[in-house]
This record gives sequence, structure tokens and C-alpha cells, in this order.
Amino acid sequence: MNTLPETHRRPLFPRGPSLGLRTLLLAGLSLALIFNDSRSDALQPVRSTLSFLLAPLVWAAALPHHLAAAAENLDSREALERENRALKEKQLLLEVRLQRMAALEAENRRIRELLASAARIDDQVLIAEIIAVSQDPYRNQITLNKGARDGVYRGQALVDAHGVLGQIVEVGPRQSKALLITDPDHGIPVEVNRTGMQTIAIGSGDERGLRLPFLASNADIKVGDLLVSSALGGRFPAGYPVGTVYEVKHVAGEHFMEAYASPAARLNQGRQALLVWSEHFHRSDEHDDALQAPAATTDPAP
Repeated sequence: MNTLPETHRRPLFPRGPSLGLRTLLLAGLSLALIFNDSRSDALQPVRSTLSFLLAPLVWAAALPHHLAAAAENLDSREALERENRALKEKQLLLEVRLQRMAALEAENRRIRELLASAARIDDQVLIAEIIAVSQDPYRNQITLNKGARDGVYRGQALVDAHGVLGQIVEVGPRQSKALLITDPDHGIPVEVNRTGMQTIAIGSGDERGLRLPFLASNADIKVGDLLVSSALGGRFPAGYPVGTVYEVKHVAGEHFMEAYASPAARLNQGRQALLVWSEHFHRSDEHDDALQAPAATTDPAP
């Protein structure tokens, strides 16, 4: 193999200036470029070109940070949605309890004990979702996602954050149907909050809302009176707002008058409602359990 003489061999990288000198040269060149860039725009095209060429590299370097931020934002959004749902349910429970204060104040004016009245606020309730609304224009019914497995029973009262919605008429294992108070087949015992007068409110089936028929001609009822649920019959818990009287008229040729009231509940708004257990139902359950409890038995002696 031929070899070149030592005099003809050249190093691949010829020896140059020392490292310190090269550092000083680069520093000086950098300072000169910085000074020139601050004084003129001559290097602007070069900067733009380098920014365009290095953009993919900058994007790739920042990608992990963007992905981590997106994942954190997604977790925060889900947590906020869960918290929002929990707060809405809590607000619904609080509003239902607060709405009975007007009825309690009227009871206090009629010389009822404050503590005995306040104790009746804590009814057992269950939040239910409204999953369907009847499309029949002559039937005011809704379907709920709670049924017999949740303890729902026929005739159970249904309320929202503003007043009485209706009552349960059909119960299935996982769903139930409720008849709204505006249905013409629905009637609810009510009390005029101002005077304590008892009567029945019947659904009108149309935009008139509730009808109070066959009132005595001298009945003390007037426009603006609040109607609250009465405990007569033991089906509805007492004191929940039912409606507000907006018209009172005398029937021509008859010795009675009738009134119309607008429902307090938001019948066509919202997707949640509260099922309320009445005290009468609890007493009936305890009585039935006592009757159905098996008698104690002993094994016969051998």
C-alpha cells in the first residue's frame, strides 16, 4: 500500500486560533450584530427567515407543555361540571325548604307554635329527573326516572322549587308517571293562606291553570291570595305553595262563585323535581309493617 511521505500529510482540521481568541472573536461579532440590529433593520429579513425555518422546532419543543395544559384543563372542566351539578341539586333542596316560610308565617299569625310549625319543614324528599312529557294536549303528565325500587308510591306528592307540581299516578320498577295539577282529572285540597279557608283546586286543562269551583258567595277570597297545600286527606304535605288567585267571579243566577289561580310551580321548565313523603304515608307503612310482621315461633320439642 502506497503511503505519502510525512511532508505531504496534512491534518484534516488545520490548527487555528486558540479557543480563548475564538471566543473573544465570536463575542465581538455578536455585540456588533446586536448593535447593528438596534440601529437599523438590515437584519430583519435574516431574522424572519430564521424564525420561519425554526418554527417547527419551536412548536415541537412546546408540544409537551401544550398537551399537559390541555389535559389539566379537561380535568378542571369535568370537576367544575360535577361541582355545578352538586350545587344545583343542593340549591333545589334549599329552595323547596325556604318556599314554605310564607305558609309558616301565616300559621304563626293564627297562634300556632313556631317550633311545631318549623318541625314540619324537614320532609323526606328525593330528587327525580323528568325524562318525558306527555304529547297529548288533553293530558298533563310527565315521566320520572324514579320508581318502586326507590320507594315511590301511588299518590305521592311532587313539587319543584316553586310549588306543587302534581302527584304520582302510575309506578313502575324504575319509572313513574305523575299527573300535573293543571290536568282536568287532578284535584288538590288547598288552603287560602290569608284566611285559612279550605277548598279544592281542580286543573282546568288549559291556560287558565287552576279552578276553584262552588265557593260560597260570601267566601273571603280575593285576587292575589296565595293558595297552599292542605293536609286534608293525608296525601299532600301541608304548606307548599299551589297557586295565586288572579280572578274571582260570581256565577250568574247561582248562589256561589268561582275563582281561578295560576300555578306556583314552573310546569314547563326545568328537568328536576322533588318527590315528597307525607307523614300519613310513613304512619301507614309502620302500621302495615306491624300487621305483616311474622309471629315468633318455636321449634317443637323432640
